[in-house]
Amino acid sequence: MMMEGSDDGPDFLSEEERGALRAVNVDLQTDAALQVDISDALSERDKVKFTVHTKSSLPNFKQNEFSVVRQHEEFIWLHDSFVENEDYAGYIIPPAPPRPDFDASREKLQKLGEGEGSMTKEEFTKMKQELEAEYLAIFKKTVAMHEVFLCRVAAHPILRKDLNFHVFLEYNQDLSVRGKNKKEKLEDFFKNMVKSADGVIVSGVKDVDDFFEHERTFLVEYHNRVKDSSMKSDKMTRSHKSKCSEGFCLEWKPCRGRYFSENPCIYNGKSVIICIKLQCSDVADDCNRIGSSLYALGTQDSTDICKFFLKVSELFDKTRKIEARVSADEDLKLSDLLKYYLRESQAAKDLLYRRSRSLVDYENANKALDKARAKNKDVLQAETTQQICCQKFEKISESAKQELIDFKTRRVAAFRKNLVELAELELKHAKGNLQLLQSCLAVLNGDT
Repeated sequence: MMMEGSDDGPDFLSEEERGALRAVNVDLQTDAALQVDISDALSERDKVKFTVHTKSSLPNFKQNEFSVVRQHEEFIWLHDSFVENEDYAGYIIPPAPPRPDFDASREKLQKLGEGEGSMTKEEFTKMKQELEAEYLAIFKKTVAMHEVFLCRVAAHPILRKDLNFHVFLEYNQDLSVRGKNKKEKLEDFFKNMVKSADGVIVSGVKDVDDFFEHERTFLVEYHNRVKDSSMKSDKMTRSHKSKCSEGFCLEWKPCRGRYFSENPCIYNGKSVIICIKLQCSDVADDCNRIGSSLYALGTQDSTDICKFFLKVSELFDKTRKIEARVSADEDLKLSDLLKYYLRESQAAKDLLYRRSRSLVDYENANKALDKARAKNKDVLQAETTQQICCQKFEKISESAKQELIDFKTRRVAAFRKNLVELAELELKHAKGNLQLLQSCLAVLNGDT
């Protein structure tokens, strides 16, 4: 794994790691005729290079198995090519993968290096391991989300045949795709504003099909609920990393603040106040500092109180690791799933917008045809336009209905799978915490 300030190097993902990452998947239906995955990934200072591996028995490809190196901008190019293609107006376009963002983790690693002198060696080592694990988790999730995008496209019966997709998979040279400049970003901003305003207009049109009217109402509510759930899930996940947790301080007199305990004990013949107070900070950092402080006290002597300190220090260290795993599992099984379906539900809403826009165009074409016939002017042109709008609307409606049905099946299966797995993991970690506390109490009570 590449870290800030270190040499850039490869970060290869094993088969086991890639399998674990697919817990964030969307319950894809794989097809042996076209299998796509990201076999390797290289993290550099300002970009990530993905090695896209393809196995296919389709006649469209020159080889049965091949690999190419792609960057994030090329994934965005492929996604935009689907969105801009009118032939795919009736399909849910798989959401583009999020841009890799390692700035926060790199900043933490940099600050850790600057503060190395103020920590003990043990504290620094533990903190470094935590931050490296956080960086690696973000990196792996980034790879996973890019792979999910490709798998969704490869599993789609229509999008998988797209020429640009084949070029993306097979062309072994740089696609020369650049990121959008400020002018293009500004154009996109105004396009989105126009689209939003137009969406308000077309939303007021009564749909001729009850199925689509129901889906439109449902998806608006569903999208808002998933958005709210995603924010709450992120808050819950962060609560395992940054919450009001136990802080440890050792003083020769009572310190000010809120305490769980303020009872003196005898240490080296002196009365010592051990104060455990509430403070909001990082759980891993707190556990490191508490465990290190207790360990330092425990190694001062061989008295019973020192043995107590050592045992509780070990408890904090093990609890820290379990808490980190709980947070990681919640992030992977729930938060990432909600974020993905937040983007996918937006893609489904975009599909309904394109259909509604097509319906409005069809109705306007009918009105224009009636006027042309009343005036007996440009009737043929109006009839042609009306037929084109009718065919487009019917084509979008036909494919959109099946897409929305498939979307429901896919999301229900994905949520059921991930929630069951999350519940099992939560039970596993709760049992682990209970066993830790029971074993620690048994030792402290002298039962073992």
